[in-house]
This record gives sequence, structure tokens and C-alpha cells, in this order.
Amino acid sequence: MKAILVTGGAGFIGANFVPYFAKKYPEYKVINLDKLTYAGNLDNLSDCADCANYKFVQGDICDRELVEKLFKENDIRGVIHFAAESHVDNSITGPRAFIETNLVGTFTLLDAARNAWMEAPHKFKAGYEDCRFHHISTDEVYGALGETGFFTETTPYDPSSPYSASKAGSDMLVRAYHRTYGMNVTVSNCSNNYGPKQHPEKLIPKIISNALSGKNIPIYGDGKNVRDWLYVLDHCKAIDLIFHNGKSGETYNIGGHNERNNLQIVDAICAILDKKCPKKSGGSYKDLVVFVADRPGHDRRYAIDATKLTTELGWKADENFDTGIVKTVEWYLAKM
Repeated sequence: MKAILVTGGAGFIGANFVPYFAKKYPEYKVINLDKLTYAGNLDNLSDCADCANYKFVQGDICDRELVEKLFKENDIRGVIHFAAESHVDNSITGPRAFIETNLVGTFTLLDAARNAWMEAPHKFKAGYEDCRFHHISTDEVYGALGETGFFTETTPYDPSSPYSASKAGSDMLVRAYHRTYGMNVTVSNCSNNYGPKQHPEKLIPKIISNALSGKNIPIYGDGKNVRDWLYVLDHCKAIDLIFHNGKSGETYNIGGHNERNNLQIVDAICAILDKKCPKKSGGSYKDLVVFVADRPGHDRRYAIDATKLTTELGWKADENFDTGIVKTVEWYLAKM
């Protein structure tokens, strides 16, 4: 049984990916390493309970001794690296954790993989030639776009926050290990994800939670910051494709082609809630929207060109925003 190490599998995207991956590939032993910070939730992995090929390990990706032990004891043959500090606001108030996890943690994993899989630069150990390290990153490394245009894989990096700067640095480390050591790596940069299991600090679950609790729904600035929204399971399927079929050393952008500004997001969610769970006091949940001071360095617009992924690997999103947001709201309603 081929062992695959998934890091950060108790976080939002990881907790959607791990059950999907473990059930699709029963021939893999899926080892989920997660520190279980505030953003990790083992309840989100309850659907792995019947997976005989799944194992959870609580630990820090910066713990070199633990990481090397996992590689040795399980003969790890692939890494899918989600683990990261990812909330931009938190990176502004406390950037150190982002540098430690996103940079030092990624380095620790890369170097442990290099030592386990390779004899020397550009020389794999016999039988380890197909071992791959896949690194999940963000479109925020590219900075901001104007009203037109899209991020491509060759867009220069221009990070705006400590979070995006730390992710940009981790991307560069992965690429450097490919160029210097010949490691088999792939990188993906995704647009904003949404869907089940997301932490309540993020925009969409916060809108839902605050609305149902009768609290104000805070929107930064004028609410016209634009993001390309990607349903989380579509992202998981793209990672699966890249991990198995992507070209070594290449980067693939993953986007949903669903540009929406924050006002459109809150309007869509409130309209669904108005229909599925009307306010007892009458009126619309949109009445709860309040505008708050914009955060520092808030990029105006992101948008992904996923042509490379669709043409080279045949990926196609199953959900558009209109279908995905209904599924997302329904999931949160069922949990509340």
C-alpha cells in the first residue's frame, strides 16, 4: 500500500480533500498530519471513520523529528501539502506564525522528502523515482488586478500581506528544490474557496452565521472587492489531477471563473436564507449588512486563468457559483 502524507487535512480544504482522496484510492494509505490549531476540526473528518486506509497524526510540520519519523516508519511516497496559516487579518496582527508555518514548515517537509527519496541532487533512490511533492498555494501571491485581466502561471509575484508573502516564499522554496535537487514537485495556486466545513472566521460562513444569529454582517470598505470563487470539491478534484498527472516542476492555476464582489456574495446568501429560513421579524437578512473600515493592503480584484489546467489535464469545474452557494448554505443550515 502506497503511503501518502497529507498535511493540514483537518483544515477547510484538507478536510474536504482527505475523505474524497481516501475513498477514491483505497490502495493508498492516507496519513493526515495536522497540528489542530484553532482552524483544524476533527469533526470535519468524521466521514473518514469507515476508511481502513486512513490515519490521523497530530503534530506540527515544523517538527523535523516527527516529520522524519513519519517518512521512515510509513515509507512515505507522496506529499500533498495543505498545512498553512491562511487568514489575512491574522497575518496583519500576528505575522510570526505565518512565517514559521508557511515558510519553515514547508522547508521542513521538503527537506525530509529530499532525504527520504533522493541519494544526491538529481538522483533518486531506486524505486523512489515517482515520489511527488505537491504544494497548495494561493492566487494572493500575485497581488492585485485592475478591472480587467487574469492571473496566469507566469504572472510576476507581488504579495500584499504577510500571509501572501509567506505563501510566495513557500512557492519559491518548492521550485528551488526542483531546480537544485531535481525533486519531483508540482505547485497549484487557487482562487478563493467556499463550501462545507469552512472556518466561521471566513467571509461566507461568517455571513451565514451572523445572519442567522441576528448580528450585523460586516463588509470591508465599499464591498466591491472582487474574487474568483471556487467550490472546494472542484478544487480537490483539481489537486488529485495535478498530483497524479501534472508535469514535474510545473505550476497550475485553479480558478472557478466565478467572479463576484462581496456585495454580490452577501446578496446571494441573504436571498437564499430569506427563502429557506425567513426572519421571524420579517424583512430581509440584507438589512443586517454594515460597512466597516477596509483592512490594510486589501487587494481589489483577483481572477484566475485556468486554461493550462483545463487544456493539459482536462479539469473542469462541476459547480458554478449559483449552484455551489446553495449547497454551501444548505450544509451550514443543516449544521446549525
